[in-house]
Amino acid sequence: MLPFSGKWILRILSVAAAFSAISVAAYSPPENDPVELGQQLFFDTRLSADCSLSCSSCHIPERGFADGRAKAVGIHGAEGERNSPTLINVGSSTTFFWDGRESVLERQTLAPIFNPKELGLNSEELERRIGKPSTEVAAALASYVRTIRSSGSRFDRFLAGDTSALNAQERSGFQLFRGRGRCVECHEGPDFTDDRFHNTGIAWKTDHFIDDGRFAISRIFADRGAFRTPTLREIERTAPYMHDGSLATLEDVVNFYVIGGRRNPTLDPRIRPLDFNSDEKRALVAFLKTLSGTIRHGS
Repeated sequence: MLPFSGKWILRILSVAAAFSAISVAAYSPPENDPVELGQQLFFDTRLSADCSLSCSSCHIPERGFADGRAKAVGIHGAEGERNSPTLINVGSSTTFFWDGRESVLERQTLAPIFNPKELGLNSEELERRIGKPSTEVAAALASYVRTIRSSGSRFDRFLAGDTSALNAQERSGFQLFRGRGRCVECHEGPDFTDDRFHNTGIAWKTDHFIDDGRFAISRIFADRGAFRTPTLREIERTAPYMHDGSLATLEDVVNFYVIGGRRNPTLDPRIRPLDFNSDEKRALVAFLKTLSGTIRHGS
């Protein structure tokens, strides 16, 4: 018998059911294979103004569809304001970008193309270069992005009943993750994210927020400094961490949460100091590394 609570397993099953029900009716797929077209476009440098970058420049398959930089870099070396988030399992999300400014994946795929600090095109030039309407480009890219999935991790095998898939330290880390660490309060379900926004204090510096996060979109005071919960799938591959890439390693992330984040006026009440010793912190990091599996993408 596996050491899981029924409530935790129900969370996984409920999120999986929600994912299966997702549909986007606002866009009609092109007549040709949209996934194949989307995959071609994802790696096509014609989507950038100077033909130097593609979507894959910031979302590198070998890096878990992140880029290994603290902050994204666009055309002409322009540095973005935030870290490039992984695209792993993003098809099951209901909000996109760190601040959740988009709720439809098709719109999200066009935003970096039209951002002057990222790929720097406009709609007219995109359509001239590709020979297709922007809506068709968006639908194709979104169709491809939805195929970017991670599965078959050692934790998945453990969850399926193979208790030998995790060693004693990793099992201890899992117990901390869903127990005293309270990580599962935000990192829940099969993708280990609640798809919501939380203020951990990472954007608070001395006496002010250097990035308002979700507040810039919602205008709700409680959202100041809040950012979308990222998936933990393939987390070992997607360093550095947080919306600003300010934490270089998983050890840094665990230490940040153990001290209770960074206190500020809108700190999420879930963020509280944790009484973890060195062995427990190592165990939690070891568990997080078991969430790496096989990345599949494309048709």
